[in-house]
Amino acid sequence: MNRIFGTSASKKPKPSLQDAIASTDARMGSIEVKVKKLDAELSRYKDQMSKLRNGPGKNAIQERALRTLRQKKMYEAQLAQLTQQTFNMESAQMTTENLRNTMATVDAMNIANKEMKKQYGKIDVGKIENMHYDMEDLIDQANEVQEALGRSYEVPDELDEADLQAELDALALEEEEEGPSYISDLNKAPDFIDEEPVEVSDKPQHEALKATSS
Repeated sequence: MNRIFGTSASKKPKPSLQDAIASTDARMGSIEVKVKKLDAELSRYKDQMSKLRNGPGKNAIQERALRTLRQKKMYEAQLAQLTQQTFNMESAQMTTENLRNTMATVDAMNIANKEMKKQYGKIDVGKIENMHYDMEDLIDQANEVQEALGRSYEVPDELDEADLQAELDALALEEEEEGPSYISDLNKAPDFIDEEPVEVSDKPQHEALKATSS
């Protein structure tokens, strides 16, 4: 059937907003070229009229200048319309891009939200609290062990500095009253001697020395 009746021409894709902006910019460029050309003609007509006297020749040139000026005004009006159209299309394009970016952000946030719920669903808050309490108990037990290991034996936990100083002063007084202990030990007889030693007088020895000298 297609060979007999043929097929419809392939549909062309609709122009995008960017294509429309580019087409409008091209039209504006061509109009600006025409406006510059008309400005040049008006400048030439102005110079010619300034050199001519009033008469038919000057009136003809003036008529051409008016016609050129009307054409210029028409192009300037079209240029203003196209400028406004371009502004509107660019604003619409910017709004569309912002909306597209917003939708992409919302989709990303939804995916992240689902992932967070999935991950946090695996966490048991009660177990975390129990683990925290267990850690506190272990730390308390460790502190008790350290205190037990560092405990002093046969030493009072609290000692009064005033009592220690008074005891030290009493020891010093006892030493002053008794005298040095090593001197008393020298005068004391050894334990293996039963009888007290007898003191010998120095007189006979002195008399013997006297007789010998005489």
